[in-house]
Amino acid sequence: MKENSCNQSIFPDEIRNLPEADIPFKGVKGWLSQACCHQIVFFDIEPIGKVAEHKHGAQWGHVFDGEMKLTIGTKTKTYKKGDSYFIPEGVLHSASFKERTQLMDYFADKERYEEKKDTCCCCD
Repeated sequence: MKENSCNQSIFPDEIRNLPEADIPFKGVKGWLSQACCHQIVFFDIEPIGKVAEHKHGAQWGHVFDGEMKLTIGTKTKTYKKGDSYFIPEGVLHSASFKERTQLMDYFADKERYEEKKDTCCCCD
């Protein structure tokens, strides 16, 4: 992994060459690894503030760099580099990002995010 600096992702080329996920939040970039039954998304998130409360299928994640405040149900905790979390299916959750954070999320929903058009670098 590369060191994190102001403009550099910690993710190696193998991750950044995955198709980009179509994410509806300004300041959030993600690279999508799609499987038949799930997705894994590698996120690079700027200090965007709060992501509104929402729910979907089960989600497991790991923070590689930075930190986020994550509310799962009624419990709020700050997750930092090296921390992992699990959000059960259908549980309301929200997050807050006050600094650049790079993490990976596994989504049990195979269609949680769509691939951005014309971003697949590995399939030509």
